[in-house]
Amino acid sequence: MSTTTTRGVAQPAPAKASPARPRRGLRGNPTVNFWLFTGPFLVGLAIFVIVPIGWSIWLSFFDARYTVTPSHFIGFDNYKQILTNSGFPDSLLTFTVFAAFIVPTTWALSLGLALLVNQLRFMRAFFRSVFFLPTAVSYVAAALIWKMSIFSGVRFGLANTVIGWFGADTIAWMSNPTPPWYWLVIVTLRLWIQSGFYMILFLAALQNIPAELYEAAAIDGAKRGWQTFRYITLPQLRATSTAVILLLLIAAYQAFDEFFNIVGQKATWAQTPLMELYKTALGTSQDYGAGSAGAVILSLLICLVTLIQGKFMGFGRGDESK
Repeated sequence: MSTTTTRGVAQPAPAKASPARPRRGLRGNPTVNFWLFTGPFLVGLAIFVIVPIGWSIWLSFFDARYTVTPSHFIGFDNYKQILTNSGFPDSLLTFTVFAAFIVPTTWALSLGLALLVNQLRFMRAFFRSVFFLPTAVSYVAAALIWKMSIFSGVRFGLANTVIGWFGADTIAWMSNPTPPWYWLVIVTLRLWIQSGFYMILFLAALQNIPAELYEAAAIDGAKRGWQTFRYITLPQLRATSTAVILLLLIAAYQAFDEFFNIVGQKATWAQTPLMELYKTALGTSQDYGAGSAGAVILSLLICLVTLIQGKFMGFGRGDESK
């Protein structure tokens, strides 16, 4: 042991303090912390998502009329019934028309709003909030506003009032399938609610594009506007555009609230797949087996379309410029 000398007297040197050991407890255990944070979410996911999906698949193979605990196994009869003896196949045509309207228009409008907001130098946060605010409105409330105040079909509605200023007759927006004016009502409703959310996604992607790309393009003689948008901006937004289109397609498959509250169940010319499943499972027949079979078919269609769309547009590639 080393010593020190103070006034000629040898004294032992003070011992070095040993390093503090990390505490072993709940805070220092990463495994416990992981389960504390993710445990409630996983429990909720299992109870409200995984178990209902498994139960629905199980019900689809049984005769489940007026009961969710059947005992008579019928195989694929429910799948045959939903595909042949119901309006479910015809509702897929309604979805196709709806998707053909809503997907490209929402994509274009969201991208256009993002480009405009991104060019602002003042009040950018204000306009970003204004365009995003409709996202907080429920589809039911928005559908009632569109139906009762804007496109009410009488001369007191806002749309018919504006048309009347130009001397035109009032239009029955939702009661007549020929011409199908109800598509204008439903598509504008979806555009108003959805565009702000996807605008935020595009806006985030636009702000991540390196400014050096535009500077290099300007040096090479590229003109600002369409040329830079086509050859720089749009390719850099490929991954975001793919994600937006996938989300729009999935949301179109799940269309229910606006059709149910604007058009109703009696209009056979405007029934979505979810509305047909609603009438089958929760209507007068209460055929939970056939309704579950339709839900399984719809889920498989969504997965198939998602995989095909992602493969076609190259979703998941690391380099967006390729």
